[in-house]
Amino acid sequence: MKFSESLKKNHQFQFVYRNGNSYANKYLVMYVKENGTEGNRIGISVSRKVGNSVVRHRVTRLVRESYRLHEAIFNSGLDIVIVARKNAASVGFHEIESALLHLAKLHQIIKVYIY
Repeated sequence: MKFSESLKKNHQFQFVYRNGNSYANKYLVMYVKENGTEGNRIGISVSRKVGNSVVRHRVTRLVRESYRLHEAIFNSGLDIVIVARKNAASVGFHEIESALLHLAKLHQIIKVYIY
């Protein structure tokens, strides 16, 4: 299983915001930009508008775990920034997971398996 790195620096997030493509749904906004490497780098942003630190960290953990479980089906060589919306604070894991996969399909960054 491949391991994704994290986007940590503000300039890395800003580069993806400015140059990447974005799609949004009820709970998340996803920005995607090719990074020219073999692995993916993921960044998760949860604003103070979403809730207090406990709520923000919970949403972050839900998004990170949703990505981790489905990491194998994502294309490689991408910088992905996921921004949580206010509605994400009140939903569970399955809604976040569904929202993440929905945005990935819109971006067409999921590998297609033919059975």
